[in-house]
Amino acid sequence: MDKFTTLTSIAAPLPETHLDTDVIFPARFLLLPDKKGLGEQLFNERRTNRDGKGEAPRFVLDTPPWNEARILVTGRAFGTGSSREQAVWSLADFGIRCVIAPSFGEIFFSNCFKNGVLPIVLDEAAHASVMAEADAARPLTIDLEAQEIRFQDGRTLPFAIDPHRRRTLIEGLDEIGLILADDLAEISDFEARQRQERPWLHLTRDQLAYLDDVGEELR
Repeated sequence: MDKFTTLTSIAAPLPETHLDTDVIFPARFLLLPDKKGLGEQLFNERRTNRDGKGEAPRFVLDTPPWNEARILVTGRAFGTGSSREQAVWSLADFGIRCVIAPSFGEIFFSNCFKNGVLPIVLDEAAHASVMAEADAARPLTIDLEAQEIRFQDGRTLPFAIDPHRRRTLIEGLDEIGLILADDLAEISDFEARQRQERPWLHLTRDQLAYLDDVGEELR
């Protein structure tokens, strides 16, 4: 998982509320097997004319300059609905590393941290000031270590984040990476002890085949 320390980008304004995971990533694409490429289906129902034909694109993530945004500013209750992790995967694959909203769906919020996306919760007043910057396509800097959003004119906004989740993003640790970082020594000790106390659990394929042959002869 890519580390997240600071991020500077314009932010795409998407002020709708209650955008659930089916809107973010429609159910009919759930059978796609790989994370890579899921960004193509992000907000599929809202994105039209991506081939450049017909009407000009109207969805913000298809409209310059916000099609280059790596930050998304949305209305409240973003990512509610089903627990599909593909909603976060598609955002990450599209290039969105930070989503700012007054509130999130609980599971979506948790899935963000497992996939290198920073969700920031702001109160209504702070959220409105960030949305204004997004509307004006002025760049924002998200500084996770300092826990603040910096505006182009020098203003800053603090944001809160759980220390444990902050660490996983800064160090780029998903759940498996976190276990290996914190518990590798204990895991190695356990495996060494197992090999001594229960060696039959660690027989090689050839050793198991030999025992099968011996068993056949004895029968």
